[in-house]
Amino acid sequence: MSDFYQAIANSAVGKKVFSSLNLPIPVTLDRHRPDQASFISGTVLVGAAAGSKAIPAILATLKSASGASLATLAGLPAEADIQKAAGGVGVSVDNYTASKEDSAKFKAFVFDATGIQNTAELRAVYDFFHPIMRKLDKCARIVVIGRTPEKCSLEQRIAQRGLEGLVKSFGKEVKKGAIANLVYVDDGAESQLPGTLTFFLSPKSAYVSGQLVRVGASDFGAENFDWNKPLWGKTVMVTGAARGIGAAIAEVLARDGAKVMVLDIPPMADDLKQVAERIGGIAVEADITAADAPEIISNAAKEQGGLDVIVHNAGVTRDKTMAGMPDKFWDMVIDINIGSEERINTRLLADGTLKDGGRIVCVSSISGIAGNMGQTNYATSKAAVIGMVQGMAPELASRNITINAVAPGFIETQMTAAIPFAIREAGRRLNSMNQGGQPVDVAETIAFFASPANQGLSGNVVRVCGQSLIGA
Repeated sequence: MSDFYQAIANSAVGKKVFSSLNLPIPVTLDRHRPDQASFISGTVLVGAAAGSKAIPAILATLKSASGASLATLAGLPAEADIQKAAGGVGVSVDNYTASKEDSAKFKAFVFDATGIQNTAELRAVYDFFHPIMRKLDKCARIVVIGRTPEKCSLEQRIAQRGLEGLVKSFGKEVKKGAIANLVYVDDGAESQLPGTLTFFLSPKSAYVSGQLVRVGASDFGAENFDWNKPLWGKTVMVTGAARGIGAAIAEVLARDGAKVMVLDIPPMADDLKQVAERIGGIAVEADITAADAPEIISNAAKEQGGLDVIVHNAGVTRDKTMAGMPDKFWDMVIDINIGSEERINTRLLADGTLKDGGRIVCVSSISGIAGNMGQTNYATSKAAVIGMVQGMAPELASRNITINAVAPGFIETQMTAAIPFAIREAGRRLNSMNQGGQPVDVAETIAFFASPANQGLSGNVVRVCGQSLIGA
């Protein structure tokens, strides 16, 4: 669906007119292209608080970015630690002295805050970011890495929790299509950072801002891992895959090397087969609310050797306020959006169709986080999805199965195209990007959670909403 406001605002005449009227000009976001050789290109400025421990993992990750050059801010206490770590991983890091007069532009700032022990030490954040914030390039990235607050002493927990407010504010300040995100990493789990850091620094995270991800320990090793085809040899099933976001998910997972099984209801069979043919996948027709649906899904997956990833994308809306909602609307939405997922998970886990080390990725919604007028049934179901993710994560840990969710905001689909104009424009503009997202933005985030590189991520909920002001 075309965004005429964005198109006009980015025209030569439109930029002049919109600027004179002080109207927002949505930036055309950098998104992943198949010909990209490096996950980030440009200069990355790396900083750290004294005593931080994630620096080697950060530099080792950036070493693999062929299009990136590295620098650190001269004169800060951690400068020597960064240079020492750079020598240890075999990369070169230039020293940069900030000046108002220079024309330097940076594609990313990465700050290691794991060493911050108390609120007084939060000054290290100010000392690093204050002189450089105006030097961010278009569609740049800010990533702050801290310690998981719940696993810290009280003083450190208070300070580390403060980083969330910092990063969310960054996301609203930076503009120009830039994003800011926070990574909490457990002490000793720094080796598991590459997958998350690569995603947040890459164009794949174009519409993900103001978010946090928790990274824990795992046995994943990056040696000989194909970052260009992270799902090579994996079998994936995507529900609700005949069109829209589901079709985009299937396409991205196939791009990443997976054998993709796409599932949708029989009335969508023609569209479903077209998706399967386009990606070289396998079409499965089933109504996920049917009593025999878990068995049909399990049997179809076993014919392909079982599943490595199940993506619960299928869902419906039947909008009415609670006072005017017929019971069939309530029952349908709850059953499709959460009840069916519970039943399918139970079957796939019980009979081993979902392999140990597998992934469950669910599609929630910003409505499940913030609520929405006229969507009591939908918001309830999508909040329940988050409850399922957070509740099942510790239970699945013994089998190395992870479960995470994405929560889309306003995404440009056939469904949002039918929304009345005024409401549609509000959905597009009420976020830090001043625009709607694309189905591929949701798909890229699901692929991030599906990757074997992210074994240390479970129980996370990431909003794909351009940092929507709703529920922020």
